[in-house]
Amino acid sequence: MDMKKHGLSIGINRIESVFFVTLKAIGTLTHEDYLVITPMLEGALSQVDQPKVSLFLDATELDGWDLRAAWDDLKLGLKHKSEFERVAILGNKDWQEWAAKIGSWFIAGEIKYFEDEDDALKWLRY
Repeated sequence: MDMKKHGLSIGINRIESVFFVTLKAIGTLTHEDYLVITPMLEGALSQVDQPKVSLFLDATELDGWDLRAAWDDLKLGLKHKSEFERVAILGNKDWQEWAAKIGSWFIAGEIKYFEDEDDALKWLRY
């Protein structure tokens, strides 16, 4: 049986004194994935004392979104656009770099695409 994994995992990490939200996206995300992850992400953001947070998105295993999930992602970004100071996107596909550029239109903070995890984490640290 060939099972295809998909979904988002969320965490809170720290480098030295800098805390940041981490997301790992796997497979093709669906609307159902967003029904689960949205309350979790909003809960994590509501617990952060600082008005701005940084986000590390590992998209190396992301294949994309179904249409409704893409809409969910846009709505989530617009709702929280002013809460993100920096968003580092780790990827390995050309379209992901374009997606990061388009995402920067909807987020008040900086978004930067990386193909090296250490570079992404160093950038988040400052």
